[in-house]
Amino acid sequence: MKAKLIVLFYSLFSITSLAAQMAQDPIEAKVIEVIDGNTLVAKDENGEEWKVMLAGIDSPELNQQFGNEAKSFLEAKALKKAVTITLQGKDRWGNRLAVVMLKGKDDLRVELLSKGLAWTSERNPIPELEKIRIEAENAKKGIWQEEQPTPPWIFRRQQTLMQEKGS
Repeated sequence: MKAKLIVLFYSLFSITSLAAQMAQDPIEAKVIEVIDGNTLVAKDENGEEWKVMLAGIDSPELNQQFGNEAKSFLEAKALKKAVTITLQGKDRWGNRLAVVMLKGKDDLRVELLSKGLAWTSERNPIPELEKIRIEAENAKKGIWQEEQPTPPWIFRRQQTLMQEKGS
């Protein structure tokens, strides 16, 4: 009985490890929809759709200044184009986070940050991305043209507070 449990344990461990390893493999896909400035949907060669948010950045909400510009920029860069998606886990709401590369070399996060169309993450920003954001801010690009732009996470909290209770 003990030997069977050990075999079962190692079998489950192997399957779990294999699944985790497969989840980290890059996904080759084509962008079929841009939802907002940092969220897109891509379809892989098997027809599976992958809705992902770009990891480590946050673009303005669509009803926020520069929100539509961020979405339009992402559409121009990625819509109907081949991408490589590397999953990075999920956020606290269960959204898939990913690094999405065009032609294997152009990181969409870097593209958005360099144009001033995104912030780095609210918590624990990635230093390499933060450097690009600061360069855009110093150059007064995009959102950084405003004196005190409202980060999207603050904007979302403000919108939630403005909703009527019980709605």
